[in-house]
Amino acid sequence: MKWATYRGQGEGGPIDRVGLLVDEQLFGLEPGSQLIDLLGDLEAAGERARRAPFEVRPLSEVRLRPPIPRPPAIRDFSSFHAHHRAGIEAVGQKWDDAWFELPFFYFSNPNSLLGDQDVFFMPANSRQMDYELEMCAVIGREGIDIDPDDAERHIAGYTIFNDWSARDLQRDEMARAPVGPGKGKDTANSMGPFLVTPDELEDRRKDNGFALGMKAYVNGKLYSDGDWSTVYWSMAEHIAYASRNTRLVPGDVLCTGTVGTGCILELSLTRGGADAYPWLQGGDEVTLEVERIGRLTNRVSVGEPPRPIRDRINGSRV
Repeated sequence: MKWATYRGQGEGGPIDRVGLLVDEQLFGLEPGSQLIDLLGDLEAAGERARRAPFEVRPLSEVRLRPPIPRPPAIRDFSSFHAHHRAGIEAVGQKWDDAWFELPFFYFSNPNSLLGDQDVFFMPANSRQMDYELEMCAVIGREGIDIDPDDAERHIAGYTIFNDWSARDLQRDEMARAPVGPGKGKDTANSMGPFLVTPDELEDRRKDNGFALGMKAYVNGKLYSDGDWSTVYWSMAEHIAYASRNTRLVPGDVLCTGTVGTGCILELSLTRGGADAYPWLQGGDEVTLEVERIGRLTNRVSVGEPPRPIRDRINGSRV
């Protein structure tokens, strides 16, 4: 099944609605339905949508939202070796083979999610804006200290994730206080276009992922061309590690991190430099595409200049 959250019209104005995609049409559920509340039994929700939809809308006529517009938490791993090794060295850090011992993640911003065709407002003080081509799983069943052998039963579905990254801000922050990404990755994330249930992908299972091509285009030009099956840490291992001593709940989002070749930072280092793959600018259009999942497109604009903050050390403003 493919599920979507889309913008509909309610009595008080626009509201988010939930629909099941069937033959390029959305079979919408009753007003007030939220996908996060259905994750525990999408099969039953799908039967209800087919049998008695509140409305049927052509996909071409709706505006898609992130499948889970405001998840409880977003954990972003870095589980593709080719990308992580190139990226960690590019931001001035030293490679450590401890990466092979455990998956690791950082918490990202769940309050600023963009859907397909939404505008991304990049930080005005960044000159090295980047996209990141990732996959993510949405948790459907809560659990704590989940066994890796049981972990996939907690997955409601998969979708595409774009971890927008201001590389210059990220590099400067991590050089001063190496505690993980901060404002360099805080502006927004994109997610969508659909939540695809695991059964739709099972025949493509390979190694620690799925044999599904992952591509990214900037202004129609192919930039990234990777494959989900090249991931080092599986989603089951992500879930098991993330749930150690803490509870995962329905709607939590766990991301794979960026596929090999899946961002400008890596491409500029390995495939011809910044002239071949320039950083994003206002007016650019970025499309991420994953087989069987769909296409996630955003146009880049430039946000408001940052307000200065007092530097208490020397009295200047930054």
